[in-house]
Amino acid sequence: MSVLVRRLIGSVPRGWGRFLLALALAAAASLSSVALMGVSGWLLSRAAEHPPVMYLTAAAVLVRAFGLSRGVARYTERLVGHDLGLRLQSVLRVETYRSLAKTTLLGRRRGDLLTRVVADVDAVLDAVVRVAIPFASGLFVLLATSVIVAVFSWPAALALLISALIAGVLAPWLAARFSARADEAAIAGRGDLADAVHEVGRTALDLVAYGAQDRALARVASADDALRRFEQRAAWTRGLATAIQTLAAGASVMATLAIGTAQVRAGALDHTMLAVLTLLPLALHEVFSDFTKAAQTHTRARVALARVSEILAAAPIGRGDLDASPTAETPSVSVRDLTIGWPDAAPLRSGLSFEVGAGESLAIVGPSGIGKTTLAATLLGLIPPVAGRVETRGRIGYLAQDAHIFSTSVAENVMIGDKTADEARVRDALARVRLDVDPRRAVGELGASLSGGEERRLALSRLVVGDYQILVLDEPTEHLDAETAHALLDDIWAHASGSPLLVITHDPGVRARCDRELALG
Repeated sequence: MSVLVRRLIGSVPRGWGRFLLALALAAAASLSSVALMGVSGWLLSRAAEHPPVMYLTAAAVLVRAFGLSRGVARYTERLVGHDLGLRLQSVLRVETYRSLAKTTLLGRRRGDLLTRVVADVDAVLDAVVRVAIPFASGLFVLLATSVIVAVFSWPAALALLISALIAGVLAPWLAARFSARADEAAIAGRGDLADAVHEVGRTALDLVAYGAQDRALARVASADDALRRFEQRAAWTRGLATAIQTLAAGASVMATLAIGTAQVRAGALDHTMLAVLTLLPLALHEVFSDFTKAAQTHTRARVALARVSEILAAAPIGRGDLDASPTAETPSVSVRDLTIGWPDAAPLRSGLSFEVGAGESLAIVGPSGIGKTTLAATLLGLIPPVAGRVETRGRIGYLAQDAHIFSTSVAENVMIGDKTADEARVRDALARVRLDVDPRRAVGELGASLSGGEERRLALSRLVVGDYQILVLDEPTEHLDAETAHALLDDIWAHASGSPLLVITHDPGVRARCDRELALG
């Protein structure tokens, strides 16, 4: 069990207690299965002698008890184990998002990142439910069964132990060893495939427009084929290990049968115990049947959690989630001798100084890549200043150039600005940005049912419903026709009449509306 998993278990309320309970239940279920087979074998052997029924009553009751307890214990173990695993997923996913909030997504492939925060985080459940619990409980059942068999026949116990080590240790180890590269590559391969699919979905219209869809689809097919080869190689080794386990189980049955027969003939073993010794290996080896898959799952979970750990270990850039700034009587923005840039990179701009008071507007202009969006991120506190000072008085809101529209209702998209907003506030925000749509209307994937102007107005409504006092807008009119852009700017200026307004833009119409300009570069 990795350090990360142990830490997560310790962070969950009664985490270790839940883990030990699931482990005990798994062991109880497996022991019940083994005991059921053993008692059934003895009952059949004894019943063949036609004794009085009273001599068989206890064994018959035990058969029923072990049969019921096996199902109950296994079901309860699944409930407890998955409850713990899902709690661990929740804790790890929150930690992952918090870590991402303190760093930057620049340089990360979106599809691969999505795989990390979804599928790779899910691996913590596999590490507990499908690896740690089966291995630990299986080892306990092996030792307990070997001790019990040794009471009646130590040679049979030795044969059982050897076959169990082959089936439960050697075969899974060989499977994990020979499929390690494939299992590790499969985790990264899923990220590559997700990234390829994400890019095709995101750029589908452009790909078709430029006739590049075949090349993009070929990339998806190539990633899918690579993942298929990795999975196929892992499945082949798993099948080979399963064959070894089956042979070991058969050899164990033959060995215990031969040893038991010899001991019965020698008078060293009661004849009713011969069936018990012969059938027990079948039940015990059933416990090991999932060990091969568990060993491969361990490799995949280890690699997946290592990918998540890379996110958790990333050096923070910003401060993550910030408490809402207090409402200011007179909102303003003040910048003094500011140097901006990303950590571990060369500064982009230095010596920036300006002030924007209530009701004033500032156009931030300059060529692409000069640092305009970096300046906005610095003002918002997403990245720290390299040098200098930024002082904002009042709640600050941001309209991103590519503000994400979630595939849900209009109302829920508006409530991104303030999750406590009720229907009346949502309708008021939509009215103030002149977006005449039903708040319950579904917007579709990436706002597919909305026009470009409606998307920008919907994003702007988040700032309205949040009552932000300072507004930072990044290219608010990009991709809009002149008439739509003009109407949107009228609404923005009307809403920001008493607020500091900072607008990143290349649009001459926006620049003409602003009180002054800050030219970068």
